Amino acid sequence: MPLEGLNHYTIRPVDLERTKQFYADVLGLQVGYRPPLNFPGYWLYVGDNPTVHLIGPRADDAHPKDREAGPTGLLDHIAFTCTGLAEMKARLAQRGIKHEERVIPRDRQTQLFILDPDGVAVELNYPPEETPANA
Repeated sequence: MPLEGLNHYTIRPVDLERTKQFYADVLGLQVGYRPPLNFPGYWLYVGDNPTVHLIGPRADDAHPKDREAGPTGLLDHIAFTCTGLAEMKARLAQRGIKHEERVIPRDRQTQLFILDPDGVAVELNYPPEETPANA
């Protein structure tokens, strides 16, 4: 069975509320149903899919001791398939959020790269028909 798309990813933010606001306000994810777990957190939805899981401190947290974590822990980046390139660029500008923009050669897909409040890289992928002709 091949992979068919992103199900979810989980991060342990430094500030649970600040990170929830980033994903809701900047990226437009919706806070939704989360089972009654015994630790704080949020499930953030893209449509009907709980794509981003944020978790607060847990009594039984165990960090891997045999791997060296980087500045974002063991997580490098998260990628989303998107539409609305112009709207997102305006949203980022309005909020003063720096981004890096790349156009993939040949297929003309535009990628925007931003950092969440804890430095986790977020890649936003837009279809070629949204890439400006001069890019």
